[in-house]
Amino acid sequence: MPGLLRGVARTAVVAGTATAVSNRVSRRQQGRWAQQEYQEAPPQPAPAAPPPPPAPADDMSGRIDQLKQLGELKAQGVLTEAEFEEQKRRILG
Repeated sequence: MPGLLRGVARTAVVAGTATAVSNRVSRRQQGRWAQQEYQEAPPQPAPAAPPPPPAPADDMSGRIDQLKQLGELKAQGVLTEAEFEEQKRRILG
């Protein structure tokens, strides 16, 4: 009986070690694949802010609406301060 118990214990140790090694190899392989996919993927360009529609010549309410839209885009972080000022000058100009 002690020989049988020793054999079963040895098999359990070998199987446990094999499982641990297999899991570690799988995790390392998945990490490498993920890193490779990340490096191969082209960087996504930042979306460009859509230019506001051209302002009507004397329509002040249209200009106010455009300025409100610009303010919302700036508040959302789509436009930088410089882009906001440039577009504002263009509308009011």
